[in-house]
Amino acid sequence: MATQQNPFSNMEIAAFCSQMALILKSGISASEGISILGQDAAGEKKELYAQIGASLEEGISLGSAMKQTGMFPDYACDMIEIGVQSGRTDEVMEALVIHYEREEEIASSIRSAITYPAVMIGMMFAVVLVLITKVLPIFNQVFLQLGSGLTGFSRGLMDLGTLISRYSIVLVILLVLAAVCLFLLIRTKKGRSLSQKIARAIPPIRRLQQQLSVGRFADGLSIALSSGLSIEDGLQIAGNLATDPEVQGKIKTCTKSYQEGASFPDAVMGSQIFSGLYAKMLSVGFQAGATEGVLRKIADRSAQDSDERISQLIAILEPTLVAVLSCIVGLILLSVMLPLLGIMASVGM
Repeated sequence: MATQQNPFSNMEIAAFCSQMALILKSGISASEGISILGQDAAGEKKELYAQIGASLEEGISLGSAMKQTGMFPDYACDMIEIGVQSGRTDEVMEALVIHYEREEEIASSIRSAITYPAVMIGMMFAVVLVLITKVLPIFNQVFLQLGSGLTGFSRGLMDLGTLISRYSIVLVILLVLAAVCLFLLIRTKKGRSLSQKIARAIPPIRRLQQQLSVGRFADGLSIALSSGLSIEDGLQIAGNLATDPEVQGKIKTCTKSYQEGASFPDAVMGSQIFSGLYAKMLSVGFQAGATEGVLRKIADRSAQDSDERISQLIAILEPTLVAVLSCIVGLILLSVMLPLLGIMASVGM
């Protein structure tokens, strides 16, 4: 039974694997290492380490004991289990540190890419709301004093602002409900699945998801092979890291082709998991007996490409949102100022 409500974050998993790698390299057993970590921990983490330690004393392996807590992802537990069986647990732990640190870097970049547009859109709504609820009524008073009033587009906006002011409580309730829906969309499994489907409908985001899935697959396969796993088993385990359906389909095609007798490079090229350059790199690395190293390089380059794609998206969104905000504010002000200038000109005449 899990001792915490939420599973470990990427950085918490990386920290745990880093500490365990140091402990195991020092010749200390996994059971003693967990006991040492439990002494320095507090609260729920202390209970977690106690639970893992109790499982280890019962003869359960480290990977299985971690999986029982529900706090670690299945991929990490499975890879550690393979490391235990092959006697390379410390090496697997070190590889997992790099993997989850990379995952955190990617997640941080995505959060930054989402946060900035969200703040800009919020500012846009706030500026427009102030204009239609506070500024336009003042202009309307000026027009009334001049014997006229707002008409057309500006009148419609002012009426909308009056309606918003009158039913502000309802608006607040709707905003709270929208925030709750957004929270569920992010935090729940079904919500994340739905948000991914929506995101895949946007070509730039779909390409980014595919790039991330390819990088995760390459990284996972590299760890699997370095743990002593066969290529076939590595393909099946690493394939679970890919979240994009199209990439998942390519991995299944690659696995099936390899099972039917094709060489690993040919299976990869035939399924088109990697681009031409990466596929050639993998082919050369396979012939040279350096498949793990090439896969790690592909994972690193995929992570760099993903960062560049995210930076490009932000670079496009920033001026676009500023331009949209400027156009909206300018349109509202022009709808008021032009009639006002016309009235003033006729009065002056």
